[in-house]
Formats: sequence, structure tokens, C-alpha cells
Amino acid sequence: MNVVIYARYSSHNQTEQSIEGQLKVCYEYAKQHNLTVVNEYIDRAMTGTNDNREQFQKMIEDSDKKRFQGVLVYQLDRFGRGDIKDAINENKLNENGVTVISAKENFTDDPSGNLLKGVIRSVNKYYSDELSVKVRRGMDINGDKHFYNGGNVPLGLKLEIVEEQNGPFNKKIYKKKFVIDEETAPIVHKIFEMYVNDNTMADIIRYLNKKGIKTSQGNEFNKNSIRTIILNKKYIGIYSYKGKETKGVIPSIVEEELFYKAQNKLLNNKKAPARKRAKTQYLLTTKLFCGNCKEMMVGVSGTSRNGKLHCYYSCKGNWQRKCARKNIGKDYIEDLVVDLAREILTDENINIIAKEIVEYSKKQKSKSNLKALQKQLKLKEKERANLLDSLKKCKVDIVKQTIFEEIQKEEEERIEIQKQIMEEEQAYIQMTIPQIKAFLKLIRNGSENDIRYRQMLVDVLIYRIYIYDSDLTIMFNVGNKETKAKLPDIEEIECSFNGNDAQPIK
Repeated sequence: MNVVIYARYSSHNQTEQSIEGQLKVCYEYAKQHNLTVVNEYIDRAMTGTNDNREQFQKMIEDSDKKRFQGVLVYQLDRFGRGDIKDAINENKLNENGVTVISAKENFTDDPSGNLLKGVIRSVNKYYSDELSVKVRRGMDINGDKHFYNGGNVPLGLKLEIVEEQNGPFNKKIYKKKFVIDEETAPIVHKIFEMYVNDNTMADIIRYLNKKGIKTSQGNEFNKNSIRTIILNKKYIGIYSYKGKETKGVIPSIVEEELFYKAQNKLLNNKKAPARKRAKTQYLLTTKLFCGNCKEMMVGVSGTSRNGKLHCYYSCKGNWQRKCARKNIGKDYIEDLVVDLAREILTDENINIIAKEIVEYSKKQKSKSNLKALQKQLKLKEKERANLLDSLKKCKVDIVKQTIFEEIQKEEEERIEIQKQIMEEEQAYIQMTIPQIKAFLKLIRNGSENDIRYRQMLVDVLIYRIYIYDSDLTIMFNVGNKETKAKLPDIEEIECSFNGNDAQPIK
């Protein structure tokens, strides 16, 4: 089976070594499971909270070429952080015959495996959101004190480390602030001068690239990079955070008169921006299927004559004119499914689910080669003990040397087996029953209007939903549980897919 490896690290407490570690584990996993790695896709300093990652998107696009059948990741959180986009992207891969494989987590493609995967993904998402809150809190403190808050450092500026104050236990706290980069600041000034003196962006780009001058990220200049420089208020000493602007915090590179002349020229040349559509989150994406033709139901939106936006789930088979399934209102079907999912999470069922996940983890662990490795380790320890005993009894020096060399060889092999055992043990999720019960109660008791908890309910509990003309069937990840529900007579609104008003949600 051909696979590709996807690895990434974010800028928060992770480094290039994180990539090396991920690749090492993935290659070892591939070797143990007879997988052939045909390519690597690596995103450096990229968050997993969205899928706007260059190499990630290239991997999704390349899956259509049918050159690989699996995407191997260190852990699922390298693929994404439990967002609905993760499900959409994984579904795209599945449609192309590609499976997502976690080297450190062992999931099977059945309800129990999906239940465990749903719990892990939701926990990752929950703690990712909690981490984001803490990170934002730290950014707010930095913003109030006008320190560097992350992101690209503009051309012409650089960072200087300063001691802010003594922290707890007299620990020194260091922050970063913007200072002028004497080498590149004149380049920024030159760009502004050229632009206000009627040089086109193309003229400026040719001038800079001809001289071999690079952007702050080390790339050649283009229109976007020139526009970004002209719009950056840091060049007139303004520090911005959450819409609040403070003058005089950053040393100025460009005079205000020159800066605003450039702004006016850019404004006059700027075309009116295209209207953006509001993004809507569809909870049941990749879970909801048409009961008639078994095609997936996907999120679409349509605007009525009075300009109001309506959101639906629409059958793909209907688009291909092979199914008469009407659209069904997004809010109606999602509320119904969420209510039914909450009903499943009784205290009794939470106990059952928690035990099922723990038992599933144990079974997966027992299927591994852990026992074989442990048996090998015992054998090596026995051989080592025998050799040590022989060494004590031996009187001949040359034989002693041979035995000693054999002991060293056995010790190296024993250490390697111990290492394999440790890696094998880490490949399985070790969650306790109390931990799982606490998490399930958290999502059960969350606000029914909180999109995060609604999404967790669906991700953890729902395996598949089939919707028919008058009822629906929900297949849960909990054992073999199924729920059937009648659909009341409701007026379903159909939207035309011939114009621009109705748009599939991608």
C-alpha cells in the first residue's frame, strides 16, 4: 500500500525538531506495517485550527491522482483539530480511495473505532479552544503593553528582546519590541517615494527584484507584498491591536505626509471589493445521507426574493437528476439530530460508552505485537543472565573476552526491544473510564445553542444518518444502537441551482 506522510508544527512551543520526530515515528510505523512512503507533505509553523495550509491543500488535491491510498500522520491532531473542515477533508480523501492513518493512535473503521476517534478528536478540539483562550489572554497583555504579538516582522523593522519585569519567584520575564532595522529601513522609504512619484507597482517590483532585494520572508516582490508595505501603519509608528491604535510606540520609518499620499493613491486605484458570502457551519456534513439514493446530503444556501438567506441540506443525487429527494431545512434537521443525540447520553449509556472505549483500547493493544516483543525481551534477559553466569565461571581470558563481547551485543539488542515496546505502548490511547465519563457529561450538559458542543455531540455519537421522505434513521457509534424518528409534515423549501443565489458549501 502506497502512503504519503503529512507533518506540521505550529509556532507555539514547537520547532523543526517536531517535524523530524513526527517523520521518524511515521517511517517506523510504515516499515512495521509494510507501507511504502511515496511522498512527504510538510507545513512549518502552521496552525491546525484551519485547513489553510499550502502543503495540506496540495496533498488533498494530489489524492485525486490515485498515486497513494493512505495519508500517514503522527497523530490525528496533525491532520486538524476536530473542526468540521477535518471531516470534509477526510471525506474528500475517502472519495479518492485514501484513508487517514494515525501512527500513534490505533483506530478501526467500525462504530467502536469511530466512537474512539470521535472522542479523541473532540477532546483535541476542546483543549485546542481552551489553549486558544489562554494564548489570546497572553496576547491581550502584550497588546496593552505594546509588545510584539507574533506574526511576520515587516521589512525595515526587527525585534529586540527586552526585560519587562520580575515574574513569580523573581523569575525574569523577557518580551520583544519593534526597532528599526538600519539595513532594510531605507528600502521601505524608497518604495513609498517611488510609489507617490508615479511609479507603477510593476516598476517598483522590477526595480527591487533586479537589485536582488527580498521581502521580509525572503521572497521576490509582487503586487501583494508592495500593497502590504504601503498599508502598514507600523511605518509611521502606530501599534495596532484589536482595532486600538497607539502612536509613537514603534519608531517611524516613513513621514506621515509621504505615508498618507501613498494611501490616497492606493485608494484611488483600488477596485471595489467583491461581496463576501457569510460562512455557515453545517454540523451533519459527511454524516447525513439520502435514504432513497444513498448519496450524501450536503450544505447549500439560497437567497429568497426578500434577500433573506436560507440554508438547507441537499441530496447530491438530486443535482444529478437521479433522485427526487427535496431539500430539508438545516436548522430543523440539525436540532432534531442534536436532541436525539442528547437523549442517548443518559448516565447509564455514558457508563456503557466509557467502558466500551476502554475495552476497545485494550483489545486493540492485545492485537499488537506487544506480547511478542515482551516475550523477546524476557528471552534476551534470560540469555544475558546465562552469559553473565558463564563469565563468572570462566577462567580463560580469551574466552572471557568473547563472552563479554556477546553480552554487549545482547545488551544492545535488549535496549532496542525495550525501545520498540515503549513505542508500541505509546501507540494506544490510554484514557480512563472517569476521564471519558467526565468528557461525555461535558458535551451532554453543554448549551444546546453552543455550536462547539453541538458539533462534539455529532462527531462523537453519530455514525451515519439516513433521511427518508417521512422518517430518518440514526446509526450511533455506541454498540449497535439505532434510532428511528418520524419527520412531521413540514413545508420544505426548494432552491434553484441554476443561478448564483444557491451555492453548495465547500
